[in-house]
Amino acid sequence: MAETVYRGTGRRKSSVARVMIQSGSGRVLVNGRDVENYFPVEIIRQQALLPLKETQLSGRIDVRVNVFGGGVSGQAGALRHGLARALLAYDSGLRPALKAAGFLTRDARKVERKKAGLKKARRAPQFSKR
Repeated sequence: MAETVYRGTGRRKSSVARVMIQSGSGRVLVNGRDVENYFPVEIIRQQALLPLKETQLSGRIDVRVNVFGGGVSGQAGALRHGLARALLAYDSGLRPALKAAGFLTRDARKVERKKAGLKKARRAPQFSKR
């Protein structure tokens, strides 16, 4: 009989992560690559895998992630959000711990659009009196 797979979708900035977890040995694959290869920066990798650490499930759950869009930081945030949602599907008793840590809240901050006549979203061209 096949092992049950629990899914969660996470979003951050313009990144989307589809996370699948199941019981296993603690292996983490991101887009078919090992997590150490995909996120070489230690701090970003730790940030992405915080829900596993918070729930003490690091060595007992296999994680497969398909993540696209945005940059490294946004993808790590999307992975964290999706992982928390997948863990919630895996065991609803983890909700208080995940909620208290803020992992279930979608970070809605996005890049503000550029306005006409400005250099960036709010940066105006330099003023010259003469």
